[in-house]
This record gives sequence, structure tokens and C-alpha cells, in this order.
Amino acid sequence: MKKQENKTLIMSFVVLISVIAVIGIIGYFILTPDDIIIQGEIEATEVRVSGKLPGRVLEIRGKEGMSVKKGDTLILIDSPEINAKVMQAEAAESAAAAVSLKAQKGTRKETIEAAAEQYEMAKAAADFAKKSYDRTKNLYDKGVIAAQKYDEVKAKYDAAKAQEKAAKSQYDMALNGAQKEDKMAALAQVQRAKGAVNEATSYLNETKLVAPISGEIAEIFPKVGELVGSGSPLMNIVDLSDIWVTFNLKENLLSKIKVGDKLRAKVPALNDKEITLKVTYIKVLGSYATWKATKLTDEYDTKTFEVRAVPLDQNADFRPGMSVIINWSELK
Repeated sequence: MKKQENKTLIMSFVVLISVIAVIGIIGYFILTPDDIIIQGEIEATEVRVSGKLPGRVLEIRGKEGMSVKKGDTLILIDSPEINAKVMQAEAAESAAAAVSLKAQKGTRKETIEAAAEQYEMAKAAADFAKKSYDRTKNLYDKGVIAAQKYDEVKAKYDAAKAQEKAAKSQYDMALNGAQKEDKMAALAQVQRAKGAVNEATSYLNETKLVAPISGEIAEIFPKVGELVGSGSPLMNIVDLSDIWVTFNLKENLLSKIKVGDKLRAKVPALNDKEITLKVTYIKVLGSYATWKATKLTDEYDTKTFEVRAVPLDQNADFRPGMSVIINWSELK
């Protein structure tokens, strides 16, 4: 009887221990919080290639996924209007240069000789008119001729002197060439024409679009033969050498990190490859709450902050858009 009681007591004790163990295991799993998993995304520098000029796509030198270097020609645009403006500007420059050259060289030899001849003729006429005037005045003073005759001869003499003076001025101008102001105006016209040529040429250069950075062509928007407008996006280039990971954290998780910290993460697209990230940026301003509080949980509205981190071990297989997983619960 006593043995039976002892056996019952032992069984009860075992059952009690088992119940306590089960309750302990259940409590452990219930009370232990779930791991906090943060999902980020790989991003990279992306540059959009656009043209200043409207025109028709003449040629596309590249395909999506192709690697290019900075300065490589990517797209050729046909713009007849710009070609016409370049021709007009060059013609205007040539005309201005000719005018300036004439002003700088002065008057041609033939023009100078003709002006000298006219001056000599006017001078001879003035000398002859003076002699006639002197004789007529002498006779007038003696009362031999009438006043009317004297006035006629004097008028001819005055006209001859004026003509001689005008011829002398024309000869001096031909001899001295263009005035200083005319030469300066001609040079200014040349500079203005050169500026117009440079402007038109710069627009002509915009018909050849080159890669602003080295990278990989991600997207090509137009097709050969299509018309494109000024500023229209034509191509996207991604710089895969400048890659980082962006993820958003609830503000109550920020206390675990600061700029310069290193994080362990996995990349599912690369067979859960483990990588090390270094935090380089935590946004100063938080975004409006993504997680809204409820009265049942007695929480508060939680804002999110953008965090960026660069991979310390670069990998050629990294691609923008790949997910990056961080187990936040493992951070100390």
C-alpha cells in the first residue's frame, strides 16, 4: 500500500514538472518578441540624357544594358534649322570681316588719285578765278566797268574758292582713310558676327549627345526617325560604381545606429549573400507617420527616417532595385 502511494506521488511530481516545463516553453515563445526585419533597396546614381534642340533622331549608338564611357557619342539629332542658322551666321561674319578689312586698309589707290585730280582741277579753277577777280576789281575801282559786272566776277571767284576747299577735304579724307570711329565700329561688327557664329555652332554641337558619366544604359526612350522636343528625356544611364542601400526606419529604432556604424545584411537576389554596410546618411527630417497609433495598443504615431548605407564589399552583380534584408534584432 505504501509502495503504491509512493508511486502515485512520484507520478504526480513528474506530471507537475512536465506541466511547468510546457508552460515555461510556451511562455518563452509567447514572451520572446519576434525578430525585427528591415527591408531596404539598392540604389545607384542615375543620369538622364536630354537634348536642348528639337529635331529628328538620326542615329542611336548604343543599346540598353551596354556599358558606356563619359564622352561617348550616344544619339545624333538632325536639326535643319540649326544648320541654316550656322550658314547665315558664317555669311554675316564674312561680310563683316570684309567691311572691317576695307576700313583698316584705308581708301584704295585709285580713289586717292581721283580725289587728287579733282583737287588739282578745283585749285586751278580757283587760281584762274582769282586772276579774273583781281583784274575786274582793278577796273571797277577805276570806274571802267559797272558794279553788276564786278559782282558777277566776285561770285564766280567765291564759288571757285568753295569748290577748291571741298575738293581739298575730299582729297584729305581719301588720303587718311576711314575715321577711327568707323574702324572701331567695323571691328565691333566683326566681333558681333563671331559671337553669332559661336552661338550657332554651340547649338549645332547639341545635335550630338554624349554620355555625361560612365555607366550602363538603363533605358532608351525614342526610336530612330522619331521627332523629339527640346528637353525631352532620351536615355537613362546608371553608374553602377556608385551604389548604396536605402531603407526607412521607425523612429523608435534609430537609437541603435549612427552615421559610421557597420551593419550586416543579406541580398536575397544573390542567394542570401551576406554583405557589410556602412551608414553614411540619416535624414534630418522624418516623414509623416507610416504606423498609426491605436487606442487598443496605447501607442503613438511613429514617423520614419530615411537611412542610407554603402556596401563595403562592392559586387559587380549588384543591381538597383535589389532587396537588402537586415535583422534589426541582432543589433546591439
